[in-house]
Amino acid sequence: MLFNSYFFIAVFLPVTFLVYTLLNRHKLTKASRIWLVLASLFFYSYWDYRYLILILLTIIVNFLIGTRISATFADESNSMVFRRKLFFVAGITWNLLLLMFFKYTDFFLVNINQIFSSSYNLLHIVLPLGISFFTFTQIAYIVDCFKGEVKETGIINYSLFVTFFPHLLAGPILHHKEMMPQFDSARAKVLNHKNIAVGIFLFSIGLFKKVLIADSFAIWANEGFDNAVYLTFFEAWAASLSYSLQLYFDFSGYTDMALGISMLFNIRLPINFNSPYKAVNIQDFWRRWHITLSRFLRDYIYIPLGGNKKDEGRIYFNLMCVFLIGGFWHGAGWTFLFWGFLHGCATVVHRIWQRLGFKMNRHIAILLTFNFINITWVFFRAKDWDSALKVLKGMTGASGFILPKALEAKLAFIDPYFRISFDEWLVNIRGDQKTFFWILAFLAVSFTIKNSNQIVERFTPNWKYACFTAAILTAAILSLTKVTEFIYFNF
Repeated sequence: MLFNSYFFIAVFLPVTFLVYTLLNRHKLTKASRIWLVLASLFFYSYWDYRYLILILLTIIVNFLIGTRISATFADESNSMVFRRKLFFVAGITWNLLLLMFFKYTDFFLVNINQIFSSSYNLLHIVLPLGISFFTFTQIAYIVDCFKGEVKETGIINYSLFVTFFPHLLAGPILHHKEMMPQFDSARAKVLNHKNIAVGIFLFSIGLFKKVLIADSFAIWANEGFDNAVYLTFFEAWAASLSYSLQLYFDFSGYTDMALGISMLFNIRLPINFNSPYKAVNIQDFWRRWHITLSRFLRDYIYIPLGGNKKDEGRIYFNLMCVFLIGGFWHGAGWTFLFWGFLHGCATVVHRIWQRLGFKMNRHIAILLTFNFINITWVFFRAKDWDSALKVLKGMTGASGFILPKALEAKLAFIDPYFRISFDEWLVNIRGDQKTFFWILAFLAVSFTIKNSNQIVERFTPNWKYACFTAAILTAAILSLTKVTEFIYFNF
């Protein structure tokens, strides 16, 4: 089920919220949690009921392993410590094998066939929605159990932690201690009118971002990356920038909606998106983009590898490992790995730059960082190398320059120097004269306007906010001509 669908907005969310509220009002706390678990499982299986068994299996196995690990802390004998480590390794292995099977089996088979000239049949496994997110969430749970930071005794509570539908399909990636104490709090069981107002406000902003902004830029991005045979200079830059904006407002919109929905239930999810295009360097970008994934990679990969406590060469190796894993987590493809490699290289360069004590003007730093991000998104978006090279070739001007026919009389004098043609503009991406206006306008928004988190900090329910919320929610709902997936659902 998608947040940006009529059924979710008009039926699922109101019914789920109403029943949960009524159960808590009658002090049926356990029943309210069971209801949320069942609603979340329905939400997940609505897309494909066959994967309901998969998520239930992962919940049961991880819960049993987690409780076994926690039980070993009652006795610090060598046998119990060994058992704790054994369960820990089993839990991590189970989750990784599950993720590898569903997400990477065909990738490995394709490459084995190419390297060894073999002919293994591909399994064509349909990737279960959200598997990367609920797998990482449960890996974090196993690790936290091993550290003695978590002790979950109830299967209902653990199921709610994993399946709580606002974060289930595309994050944020949670720690048990972040969410479950909130459900135990007495304040979580009482109707909170301000939280409801904040929740609807955030949900409306997120829906508006997704439906009216992200999906609009998707048209130019999809045409450029998927359908165009070649792209001229301006078409390639329009396609790449359109994808950068599509991804920005799509993921930002999902995050706003997830946080807003959870606020209805008096649950504060961690911030996962914080104006990343305002970043002044690559490290700053990863502190702003998909914040909980960056935290996971830092806590469970970078630090165990030695983090910053090793010599410089080992630190660079650790950083590269983190970004290669992060790239591969996003998708089973060499372009994703290369995208991760580029970010790893940029992070290493940034660290060297800092060690040498160099400084840079803030505005120049933001511009350079964004251009690096925009160019590397090409590999993130492209379906294969040929598609990526097509866009990059166009961005360098190697495929020619075309300007609007209306400018021919004024700019014909520069044609001999730059081989510029005057014809229909941006035709290969279905763009027009207004395309760059909208691109520049929303780039300005992403660089300058306060984000949703900052606005909510000063949010006070009043008529001004109510009218604004009603206006953008109405506009978004009326624009739901077709339901489109969020980009991060594919990861």
